[in-house]
Amino acid sequence: MSDKLRETMRIVLDARKLHDFGIGTYIRNLVTELGRLDHEAEYVLLTKPEDAAAAAAAGPNFRAVVETSRPYSLAEQWRVPMAAARAGADLLHEPHYVLPPLTRCRTVVTIHDCIHLRFPEYLPSRAAFAYAHAMIRLAARKADRVLTVSDASKRDILHYTGVPPEKVVVVHNGLDARFAAAPDADAMDRVRQRFQLDHPFVLYVGNIKPHKNLERLIAAFASMRADGPEGLKLVVIGDETSKHPGLRQAVHRHRLDKHVRFFGFQPAATLVTFYRLARAFVFPSLYEGFGLPPLEAMANETPVVTSNLSSLPEVAGDAAVLVDPYDVASIAEGIRRAVTDEPLRQQLIARGRARAREFSWARAAADTLAVYREVLGAA
Repeated sequence: MSDKLRETMRIVLDARKLHDFGIGTYIRNLVTELGRLDHEAEYVLLTKPEDAAAAAAAGPNFRAVVETSRPYSLAEQWRVPMAAARAGADLLHEPHYVLPPLTRCRTVVTIHDCIHLRFPEYLPSRAAFAYAHAMIRLAARKADRVLTVSDASKRDILHYTGVPPEKVVVVHNGLDARFAAAPDADAMDRVRQRFQLDHPFVLYVGNIKPHKNLERLIAAFASMRADGPEGLKLVVIGDETSKHPGLRQAVHRHRLDKHVRFFGFQPAATLVTFYRLARAFVFPSLYEGFGLPPLEAMANETPVVTSNLSSLPEVAGDAAVLVDPYDVASIAEGIRRAVTDEPLRQQLIARGRARAREFSWARAAADTLAVYREVLGAA
């Protein structure tokens, strides 16, 4: 390695959560775009053994250091700082809210949201809340800069941690390139036949967690279906529905057994087709740090109905029907409009395409690199 490159920057990025839902998307896209953008600094990725090849794929100035400590474990509190020190890090970027206090180099931490502090009732125990509260406050106060993904999340971070506003930098997420290109007709037909999508449907894609508000979505679908298009169904795509029996109970309670379909995790290529085939996409979440699925739906020309809370109005702009997620009637009316009002649908489709183009991972990587350089005092 040349002295010039060494004098520029050596960045250690913790990539152990490379395949996680949400955080993994952030890490994968950030690494890919930094590899395209920056050929001067050296990047060291802390990875699980099976992910070491991802570093070489990013570029010649990327290498992997295997780190097997589990996220949220006691071991990571000393092993991650040791790995960064052995790598000769000038800066450690933690892409989640855990920043080990023993870290000696400069640090950047990404805090995507404060959901654990806003909704402690969703955590499994008081100990889990105490851990999240302590780690978020510690990370925000120790880091040289805090990155977050929306103005809404920045407001929450300032509220819960008390750090100065200038320390928190908003870098919006981008649209994954896999959702930007339309599938061909054959791919559409294969998905349609495989999942028997021979009916109009409203789509939800995302985690199956309480704050996603799916029980109210089911109630709202039942309400609007009475006067909605004949044969309309609700399709829910998300992992671990079996862990939330309340969803199935809600379907039975509203007598929707033949009209609500649950599918588990689907790869991006399949999701694109679901978006394209859906009559509308509904995302009535109570809280989001950013909320990528509405953008993915917009990029695929699907009218979007989403919440008027947290970051979602910031992300959606004027390209979605905004509803009160605590009001079943409001959600139902939003779905009805997006499904049946054809002039509105065409307006949402056009605005959605334009809105999705405003969020790119290339821009997110450039903004992140600027923060690295600011922290290290590089031009």
